[in-house]
Amino acid sequence: MAISNAEISNALAEYLARYPEEAAPLAEPVQRLRQGGAFTSRHTFPMHVTVGALLVRSETEVLLIEHRAYGLLLQPGGHVEPTDTTLVDAAVRELSEETGLDAAAVFLADPVPAYVEYGRVPARPEKGEPDHYHLDLGFAFSTDRADVGQIQEAEVAAAAWYPLADAERLVGHRIARAVSRPAHAG
Repeated sequence: MAISNAEISNALAEYLARYPEEAAPLAEPVQRLRQGGAFTSRHTFPMHVTVGALLVRSETEVLLIEHRAYGLLLQPGGHVEPTDTTLVDAAVRELSEETGLDAAAVFLADPVPAYVEYGRVPARPEKGEPDHYHLDLGFAFSTDRADVGQIQEAEVAAAAWYPLADAERLVGHRIARAVSRPAHAG
């Protein structure tokens, strides 16, 4: 079963219950969700949902990728696919696809997103995409033994583990949120 707008709205509501100070910057996507639409389709404009995965290894480092299209260091993530059944499953799939990491070695740290960001994406005429917005829901995961495998070279230029302080400096406050969550071993 595909991811529903209700699941997206519930994840966003849980996030805002934990971080009420972020209600104002997320008011527009909340309103769009109330109006309805196929937000898990990358062809829904002006907004669709993406997912991210903040993976912490041994409580000392975070996995980041160099995103080929954006030329930035980011957490792994991307568009939701029609075969994804939950937002968390979509985040794990993106993590595994982009980094070659074994999904079985990854554990969800918290079912509430560690971050939610609403950001503008510039037009990409070559892909038939106008200016639009991503509502990116990122989840925290932990591992003790996972390592980078074969990266998805079409989208990722590199993937590597970064010490927590470096990752937070490069990517921002979401790193601290991922680290502060206790891991659930299954």
